[in-house]
Amino acid sequence: MNKHWFMVIVAAVFEVLWVIGLKHASGALEWIGTIIAIVISFYLMIRAGRYIPVGTVYAVFVGLGTAGTFFSEILFFGQPFVLNKFLLVALLLAGVIGLKLVTKDKEAEGAEQ
Repeated sequence: MNKHWFMVIVAAVFEVLWVIGLKHASGALEWIGTIIAIVISFYLMIRAGRYIPVGTVYAVFVGLGTAGTFFSEILFFGQPFVLNKFLLVALLLAGVIGLKLVTKDKEAEGAEQ
C-alpha cells in the first residue's frame, strides 16, 4: 500500500468520526471536532484523488466509512447487531478490496512504463 491509499484509509477514519459527530455532537467542542474531521477527511480524499482515479477513491472512501460507522455504532453506541446488515457490509467491503486490488495509482503506472 502506498501513501495515496493510506490517505484514503485515513480519510475514511475521519469520515466515521464526523458522521458520528453529526449524530451525537451536543456541545461546541464536539461540533468543532466534527468540523475539523470533515475538513481533514475531504482534504485527504481530494489529495488522493490526484493520484488514484476519483471514482475509485470515492467508492473506497464511502465503503470504508460506511463499514466503520456500522461497526462503531454497534461497539460504542449500543446498536443491535443485525446479521443481514453485517453480510451486506461484508459484501461492500469485498467490493472495496476488489477496487483497491485492480486500481493502480498514477505513480505506479509511471514506474511501469
